[in-house]
This record gives sequence, structure tokens and C-alpha cells, in this order.
Amino acid sequence: MADRISVIVPAYNTAPWLVRCLDSLMAQTHPNMEVIVVNDGSTDDTRQVLDAYAAAHPVKVIHQENAGVTAARLRGVAEATGAWVGFVDGDDTVEPQMYARLLENAWTYDAQISHCGQQVIFPDGRITKVLDSGEIRIRDRVQSLKELLNDGTIESGLCTKLYRADLFEGLAGWMDCSIRNNEDLLMNYYLFSRSHRSVFEAVCPYHYILRQGSASYRALSHYLIFDPIRVRQQILGSCGPEMQAAAREALLRNLLFAYARLTMAPAGSFREEKAQVRCLLTQQKPWFSLLSHRNRLLANMIVTAPWTFRVSYRAFAALFLRKEQH
Repeated sequence: MADRISVIVPAYNTAPWLVRCLDSLMAQTHPNMEVIVVNDGSTDDTRQVLDAYAAAHPVKVIHQENAGVTAARLRGVAEATGAWVGFVDGDDTVEPQMYARLLENAWTYDAQISHCGQQVIFPDGRITKVLDSGEIRIRDRVQSLKELLNDGTIESGLCTKLYRADLFEGLAGWMDCSIRNNEDLLMNYYLFSRSHRSVFEAVCPYHYILRQGSASYRALSHYLIFDPIRVRQQILGSCGPEMQAAAREALLRNLLFAYARLTMAPAGSFREEKAQVRCLLTQQKPWFSLLSHRNRLLANMIVTAPWTFRVSYRAFAALFLRKEQH
């Protein structure tokens, strides 16, 4: 019998989209699928939708009090019986051959993680395919981790990937469930660090459906700024010597990005957060040499003369936006 694949769907207030998502999983061509949906304390009709769906389809439904997406995924992993594990968000869909194709690649290339690109579907109907050349790329452990940290072919999301189930051993004790942003990167770092090889095929069978009110449209907040920083700090503190430079560079780039976002916020807002990020960046000054020339210049501006960064970055952003509108 073909290896069982367990697909975990964390669901929080996704009632209008769940049936569409689950129908796409029921249509998978792989013959041995297990679908586990974890209702993470939804306050809409998610419970009723799931119970009705499970009465007519082979889907395992778990209801729990709200604990966050990481806790929901870990609960699903604990319940999974498959040799392989995948994740799908409750408002997305997947094409019928996705998991069969990922598993075939894993076996063909002796990889513990098999992954692919995705289609981003915007609220206005536009579709952007991310990584769709059709090529196959093989990466060892260190190559995978460096690409993951440096926004390479291995992007941080969980949902375009298929993992050997044994990679999850020890994960529950390592993950920080209080992190609500960039939690995918943290989990992926752990999983890729335990995998000796990954395989990527540049096709896009995963449909990431953006909608107004989804995570991608959240307003700037304290945790949206500092959770990604915490993730990279945790990775830097736990990685081996072969990954120290890449992990520290990832932290530096994220600090720069966070400061830039705060600079574009309305005047007078997030003053304390800007000061905190600048302080963290100042502490990292001995490692500015890891950055590109441009980023090194920006980092030094923030540390030594933040007003010059504010003026120059706002001017650059205004110019860029004008070009985008023409």
C-alpha cells in the first residue's frame, strides 16, 4: 500500500471557505490520504461546517479552545498516523495531483522534505505564480537552511511542503506557541535542520488565496514587528557554527526591515518600538560586515543618524510608489 499522507488543516473562523478547501483534499489522486482538521476555538460557524462535513466524508475533526495556529498544527501532528505530513490553511486549496507529485519526488531523490511553488490569488482575481519554471532542485541540509533564512527557493511557509513524519520528533518542546507571526519559519528551521536532503519542483499546485481580513492584510502592530525578530533570535541562539553567519545576517536584515516599516508608519506612532529596534540593531553593529553594501549603509544610518534614514527612506518610498502608479 502507498505511504499514508496526513494533511493537517488548522481552522479558525474560516467557515465560508472550509468546504472548498476540504473538497480539494478529498480530490487528491494519492490513494492513501488522512485529513485532520483542528478547529482552534472558532467563534463563527466553523464547528457546524466541520461536523456536517465529517458526517459525509472521511475527515477527522478536532475541536479545541483557541490556542493559536502553532498549537493547532502541533495537535494535528500528534494525531497524525501517516508516514508523511503536510499542512493546508483552511481558506486555501490544492490541485488534485499535489501530494502524489510531492511524494514521488521525495522517493525519487531520497529526500525527507519535498516542496513546490504556489499560486497567489488576489481578491481582485489576479493570479501570480511563484516559482513556476518546472525545474528540480536538490539541496542538502546546510544549503536548505541557508536558502530558508535568506529568502531563496525555500520560502518560509509550511503549506507547500511534504515532510517525513519522523522529522517532527521533539518539535512540540522546541516551538514557542506564543509567536503569532513568522511561526512557519521557526517550525521550518527545526524540520529542515533534521532533514539531510530536500527536493524542490518549480510547479504551483498550491493555491494561496488572499482575502481582505486575512493574515496578509493585518495592520502593523507590536507583535508583527517583534515576533519575526524573536524567531530569528531563537534560530541564531540554537544553530550550529556552520549556520551562525547566515542566521545573524537574517536577523540583521529583519531588523532593517522592521525599522523601515516603522519609519513609514504615521508620524508619532510606534516611537517606543522604533527605539527598541534601533537598540537591537546597535547591539548587532559588530556584524554589519555580513550585510550587503547597501544594507550596511542603511544600518549605519539608523544607528548613527536615524533622521537621515527617515528622510531618505520616505523619499525613496514616495518615488517608488509614484513609479508603480504610472
